[in-house]
This record gives sequence, C-alpha cells and structure tokens, in this order.
Amino acid sequence: MGGKSKQNQPIHFYFEEVHPTLKNRNKFKTFISYVVTREKRHLHSLNYILCRDEVLLEINREYLAHDYYTDVISFDLSSTPHEILADIYISVDRVKENAKNLKLSFTQELHRVMVHGLLHLCGYNDKTDTQRTLMRNKESFYLNLYFTRFT
Repeated sequence: MGGKSKQNQPIHFYFEEVHPTLKNRNKFKTFISYVVTREKRHLHSLNYILCRDEVLLEINREYLAHDYYTDVISFDLSSTPHEILADIYISVDRVKENAKNLKLSFTQELHRVMVHGLLHLCGYNDKTDTQRTLMRNKESFYLNLYFTRFT
C-alpha cells in the first residue's frame, strides 16, 4: 500500500471492514506532518490502515512470528534513513478494548496508537522498560501538543 496517491497527499487512511469515525482528519494530518518534522524525518508517504483484530493477528503471525493480538504494527518501507515511507496497521478492536480498560475515549486511544506507530518509524522502541518509558513520554508530549495546539 506504500506510495503516493494521485492527489499527492502524503498521509492516507484506509479502512478494512471497519468504519470508525475520524474527526478532524485534516488537522490530524497536519499534526502528523509536524511530528515527523520535529523528529527530523522526511515524510514521503504514510498509510494508516484500520482493520479488525483478525487481520492484525494474521500480519503479526506472518511477518513478526508473534501469535498474539496487538493494537498497532508499523512497516517501514523506506530505503533511505530518516525518510518515512510506511504502512501502519491498527486494530480497531484492540483500540476499543484499550480505551475501555484505560477509561479513555475511543478517539483519545486511537490518536495515541497512531502516534505510537509513528514514533516507531522515527526510531523509538518499546522492548525494554527504559524504552517504554521514553515512548510513553513522547506519546504524552505529542498528544498534549495535539489537543492544545491542533484542535
């Protein structure tokens, strides 16, 4: 799914058998572009693919050899460093469950997961406690910025 569309917009949203409401889509695209620039990356093309648990589970098994549900998987398709050419798959089912467990709105959790996937593409990881703390701090920083300056 990587690559630019005919409209030449670098950020796209695709829906596979799910129909969540994405309010303020253009503002969120502007925000994502801002994050990419702030993280010293170049945005070539970024696709957010929202899907069901089963789709992401199959991707997790096939490409990462993980046999469990997850909320987000980022695929870096770029051939040069610091360029963002990628697909980010998000399970709407996991986002709904996370939101319920964290007592957040679906929209808040969806934005967090979208930023989380983008941060992976910017070089952040979450395998160790230290990495997870840094990732969460970056997520919080950017989400606070989004909700105070972009909406």
